Amino acid sequence: MEWTGLNELREKFLSFFESKGHLRLPSFPLMPSADEASLLLINSGMAPMKKWFLGIEEPPRHRVTTCQKCIRTPDIENVGKTSRHGTYFEMLGNFSFGDYFKHEACAWAWEFITKELDLPVDRIWVSVYLDDDEAEEIWTKEVGVDPARIVRLGKEDNFWEIGSGPCGPCSEIYFDRGEQYGCGKPDCAPGCDCDRYVEFWNLVFSQFNGDGEGHYEKMEHPNIDTGMGLERLACIMQGVDNLFEVDTVQNILKHVARIADVEYHKDAKTDVSLRVITDHIRSTTFMVSDGILPQNEGRGYVLRRLLRRAARHGRLLGINEPFLYKVCETVIGENANAYPELVEHKDYIVKVIKVEEERFARTIDQGMELLSSFIDRIDAQMDRKVMKGADAFKLYDTYGFPVDLIREILSERHIELDEAEFDRQMQAQKQRAREARAALGDLGWEEDVLADLGAPGKFVGYTENTAEARIVALVKDNQRVDELHDGEMGSVVLDVTPFYAESGGQAGDSGFIKAGGNAFNVYDCKKSKGGHFVHVGELTVGTLAVGDRVTAAINTDRRRDIMRNHTACHLLQAALRQVLGDHVHQAGAFYDDSVCRFDFSHFSAVTPEELKKVEEIVNRMILAAVDVHVDEMPIEEAKKLGAMALFGEKYGDVVRVCDIPGESTEFCGGTHLENTALVGLFKIVKESSVAAGVRRIEAVTGKNLLRYFSEQEALLEQAAAAVKASPAELPARVEALNGEMKELRRKLEGAEGKLAEAQLGNVLENSQIVGGVRVASVAMTGAKIEALRTMGDRVREKFSDIVCAFSTTNDGKASILVVCGKQAVEKGAHAGKIVKDLAALCGGSGGGRPDSAQGGTSEIFRVDEAMAQLTSIVSRLVE
Repeated sequence: MEWTGLNELREKFLSFFESKGHLRLPSFPLMPSADEASLLLINSGMAPMKKWFLGIEEPPRHRVTTCQKCIRTPDIENVGKTSRHGTYFEMLGNFSFGDYFKHEACAWAWEFITKELDLPVDRIWVSVYLDDDEAEEIWTKEVGVDPARIVRLGKEDNFWEIGSGPCGPCSEIYFDRGEQYGCGKPDCAPGCDCDRYVEFWNLVFSQFNGDGEGHYEKMEHPNIDTGMGLERLACIMQGVDNLFEVDTVQNILKHVARIADVEYHKDAKTDVSLRVITDHIRSTTFMVSDGILPQNEGRGYVLRRLLRRAARHGRLLGINEPFLYKVCETVIGENANAYPELVEHKDYIVKVIKVEEERFARTIDQGMELLSSFIDRIDAQMDRKVMKGADAFKLYDTYGFPVDLIREILSERHIELDEAEFDRQMQAQKQRAREARAALGDLGWEEDVLADLGAPGKFVGYTENTAEARIVALVKDNQRVDELHDGEMGSVVLDVTPFYAESGGQAGDSGFIKAGGNAFNVYDCKKSKGGHFVHVGELTVGTLAVGDRVTAAINTDRRRDIMRNHTACHLLQAALRQVLGDHVHQAGAFYDDSVCRFDFSHFSAVTPEELKKVEEIVNRMILAAVDVHVDEMPIEEAKKLGAMALFGEKYGDVVRVCDIPGESTEFCGGTHLENTALVGLFKIVKESSVAAGVRRIEAVTGKNLLRYFSEQEALLEQAAAAVKASPAELPARVEALNGEMKELRRKLEGAEGKLAEAQLGNVLENSQIVGGVRVASVAMTGAKIEALRTMGDRVREKFSDIVCAFSTTNDGKASILVVCGKQAVEKGAHAGKIVKDLAALCGGSGGGRPDSAQGGTSEIFRVDEAMAQLTSIVSRLVE
């Protein structure tokens, strides 16, 4: 066998199976499709094709080959500690959906590894499932494998399943690396835990559909699902010990080593960090390219955790500035030929990773300060030292502080974490997230009651507003029914419909379904899991039954308003890219008859000047009266036109493209106006943050813009009336009122100064001498923190040896201010440390300079108790 690069191996495999009649498909995105609820991230070659394996959908061909990007994180804690573990890998596979089975799969696998790769036959071993006599017979009698090189293994080794879905017995192909890698045991053979026998190809004979809980149903049409780890194969072909020494991966690791100015294989701790960073930057680069953004839950949290773990290991290597964004360029370069989308999204990927690194740098600083305050409070405990799970969750949820880092730091201080409480907090958050997701577009069905209905009905709504149809199903209270009666709520499924079902951000249509004198008001239209158009509403007159012939008609005025907002969204994205840059991509959208809401990737608030410019560009496009062309075309033709696709979206061979010549060209399945002028005008009404790196713009068009202007005019008149002026006089009147407020504020500050002077006597009267320092406390109710600062400044100036703590309560919260005179500071007093300890005693936090510091708490009833400890806190510092 000859040394072969990873990229060349990928191409050899795919080309070989193309020669065997397989359709080569590009890798599916790492983000599973919306209807795949069982997976967070794609973790195997077959995962994106589950519906083809189960026969739910027809595959593009019954023989397919892919190289699939995969992410697996269960062993994340071991990544870096060993040279074998990784989170990102590529899985080569050839698949049969009810076409060929064991005979061809085994023969072609042997042909590829012995003829194409020229692996030495005397170093290849094959395992089969314990009870699979058929597979052993094929290997030995048909393929010609020496029976002495066949081993039988049990379910743990040779029965493949991952969660629910297709599964079955398998045959694994091993490469013998030699005795020097073995354990020395006389029974050492494939299946042993040592490093001698490397399993690199798994041929799965998918005969069953498993539910993930040990129950299996035999599949009518058995399938073939093979998986060969590309990096593992590269290790064999390149004669290296692990994935970090494979050519493309090694180039990434070397880039990290250059930035850190360290050398691999010189120091064990350094090697761990280099491996962590190398693995994690591979994973995160591909995840960001597929549209995943750092967040605090779900796959976004996986991305954030990987990025922040890599950044922390950068700090351990002495890299104290963002650097991962530089390394991701090497990842892109090493994978550019196989994954051209990396090059296409390069600027975006670099920006997302750099912003997250910068955010983590701030998180580390903020989080460490808060974590230190928690630890100081725990250190004061006399019994077993345990950190509250709620405190750890606050660090994680509010500050994005990695939980594994919290555990690591606590372990160094011999402090335990209340894992049970932390898990409860985490589960509560997940439940809130699930409830929020369920509220979006949920039909309210516990399961798809239309699963056996067959193919979805025909949609004619691109060109027609009405359609003659037949009722094929009725649903009421989560159950299929034969009839709906007057006054009942339910859902109607038709064989033909003009109603657009909510998808791609576009709201579902409303309208009516009629049959003679029977009328069903359609309030919304959605799609079931199987793709059926479900008309949700109320039967207002008569009775409808399955099989009835009906007329379905949409609310055309509402559809027109929806299309105004939809077309405006396309113009908005084009304008944002002009003003903010090409990193802007759609991250979500919603357009109904009242609002155009567009989420997009950007990493800071859009300034008023930028918003104004975006608005001007969109209105220029509208007034230019450009014709809008919506056509179906082959996907390659669409790409040549420069059509923009949604991140992470998987498209078929034929796509629908919305083209506004000279302005915007996008893949889009929704409905649009015929000309931009029909939008009317466009007005941005709000810009806000949705998540880290995602902004949202809400805008109105057409009739809604007229309504908006009317409402703004009414507000202007109300504001003018409130200050007894006309709208034209309002600016001058507001300016005059501001002047009056400034004068009142000046007088108030004077009064606060006099109050401060009056308090000086109280401070002296209530003070105690501790270690040559005067200690006093002053409690007030209703005073603003500004007033406390004024008093504190006066006290500090008047008494050089003073340590004074002020407290006040407002709106259910307490503020604490500590000041230390110059002489007191010289003796060891420190306002920041004192206020930190005081606030911690009453469940709050605080800190600041040696001479002045501030803290706060919501537990106002514990403030007096805390202030009683002031003297003892000061004594620890000055005595």
